[in-house]
Amino acid sequence: MPGEQSPSNSSDPTSRASFNFDDKNNSKSDLQESKEEEKEQEVGEIVELYLTEATRLPHPTSITPSKEGQEAPPEQPDLKEYTSPFEWPKRRKSMIIWVACIITALTAFSAGAYSPGVGQMTQEWHVSKVAAFVGITMFTCGFAVAPMVLAPFSEINGRRPVFIASGILFVICQLCTGLTQSYAGMLVVRFFTGVGGSTFSTMVGGIVSDIYHTADRNTPMALFSGAALFGTGCGPLVCGFIAQNTSWRWIFYIQTILCGLMVALICVVFKETRGSVLLSRKARALNKWYEAREAAGYYGFNMPTEGGTKSERVRWKVKEDDDRTSLSKSIGISLYRPFHLLLTEPVVFWFSLWVSFSWAVLYLTLAAIPLVFQRNHGFSLQQANSVFAAMCVGSIIATILSIYQENIARKHGKLTSTPEGRLYFACVESACMPIGLFMFGWTSFSGIHWIVPAIAISIATIGIFTVYLSVFNYLADTYHRYASSALAAQSFCRNMLGGVFPLITTQMYTKLTFGGASSLLGGIGTLLTLVPWILVFYGPRIRARSKFASEIMEKAD
Repeated sequence: MPGEQSPSNSSDPTSRASFNFDDKNNSKSDLQESKEEEKEQEVGEIVELYLTEATRLPHPTSITPSKEGQEAPPEQPDLKEYTSPFEWPKRRKSMIIWVACIITALTAFSAGAYSPGVGQMTQEWHVSKVAAFVGITMFTCGFAVAPMVLAPFSEINGRRPVFIASGILFVICQLCTGLTQSYAGMLVVRFFTGVGGSTFSTMVGGIVSDIYHTADRNTPMALFSGAALFGTGCGPLVCGFIAQNTSWRWIFYIQTILCGLMVALICVVFKETRGSVLLSRKARALNKWYEAREAAGYYGFNMPTEGGTKSERVRWKVKEDDDRTSLSKSIGISLYRPFHLLLTEPVVFWFSLWVSFSWAVLYLTLAAIPLVFQRNHGFSLQQANSVFAAMCVGSIIATILSIYQENIARKHGKLTSTPEGRLYFACVESACMPIGLFMFGWTSFSGIHWIVPAIAISIATIGIFTVYLSVFNYLADTYHRYASSALAAQSFCRNMLGGVFPLITTQMYTKLTFGGASSLLGGIGTLLTLVPWILVFYGPRIRARSKFASEIMEKAD
């Protein structure tokens, strides 16, 4: 039609200018790509290598400007903060362990501190004592479940972020516990208090493994175990005075203040201990520096070859990052494998049963001690809870004994390289738990001085400490990379059973009498003391039949 122009014959200056502009851009882009390709051919392609703690970092090929006007190369980042935790100075390791032990003691303090306030809670909410003690059960449920989900996060993102996040949750829930106005609200908040506090007790073992080699773990693990038992006894000891002289709510307000201070200290003092996380951060820091060097025109690092050295463009990666599964799969494994080990591995099953019963006895005392000493000896609330000082004394004695006896045994060459070497002392000292239970039950009468059953509590505490420490050490030494799952299994059983026993204490001691109930528990404890003896004699044979432990043995051979 007249007046129409075909697109090919269009003389629109705008469209032509646009076409020419695109041509110029394309030409310029092609030119840049050509130069980049030439430059890449000149300096070589990037080579990705695995970074380990033993890797010796290469020196830069060029450190001075090669042409006029070229800027100086960027400085190498400070890599000291990424040093392997195994190589940390002794003072730094000790500081980390002491901070971890103090926060562990405060977490255990929270478990035991609840019981002195039960009397006031029953009056305020018109519930039975058994119902009020469910607050301890909810706390231990959170303790049992949360680590199975939180552990994968700590392995991927590091211990420190999980510690800080858990600590903040712990402090907030402690405050909410003191402010709650209903029984149902108390149970919900206590569960999440257990979730927040679980990190500090269940993952401290991981921190010990992060910074100490197997041969050096006994002392820090003894301190950690002692802190857990000391805190459990210290909670009712201190809070018995609070509950008798003021409102039960101050039990939790004081804990809020103390735990808040400790979380603040963790933020300042606590450093990342997970070796693979530090290695990944080191790789990222080095790669960022390499990229900055190349942006400034400095290419290559001197890599060793058979004939000398060769300049190469290097980037680092970490094998653990490549091998790691997705977070959802890691959580799935974390939830599945502990129960798989529990049901298929005799060692995990019997050790879990042994330590679970011991822990249940520990939590049973939270209800048993006030019951016995108030009913038979006429103690007031604060006097009865003062008897928990015996548990604190027992935990201190057990910790000191554990540290020195292994040092003496090592000095005389009595410790072996096998996991069974960890059980020699446990075979004897674990008997303190049933001995203490029998003694407590048959000396709790009003005609016998109260100091005698108090001594029995100290003796039983030494036995519980021995069981806990030996189970952790044996499972860690036996299952190595499966140790976290084996320990998670015993932790779940231990906390679940420990939360149930305070609910049945009053009925059991009332119907069976103090002597009968303690004798029943002592008899079960006596039977379970056979577990370490069986493993001392048959442990290597049992481990050889295990699919998980035998894999470790084959690698060791």
